[in-house]
Amino acid sequence: MTVESVARKMLELKILPRFSILVMTGVYVRCIEWALAQPDLSTQQSALISVVTGAMTGSLAVWLNSEKH
Repeated sequence: MTVESVARKMLELKILPRFSILVMTGVYVRCIEWALAQPDLSTQQSALISVVTGAMTGSLAVWLNSEKH
């Protein structure tokens, strides 16, 4: 098996985007766990969670749209 055939197979199976979404989901869950563990969230902390949630939602929407094709 050549490097080119392995790369072609990885592109065909879309391994990297799927792994990326899996890692992002794990980090997002840890971020939410951190926020829930805080006794009293400040406005800055809640804004951070809001931005991370928006970024994750956007990333997931782009990924799901690319999976249709």
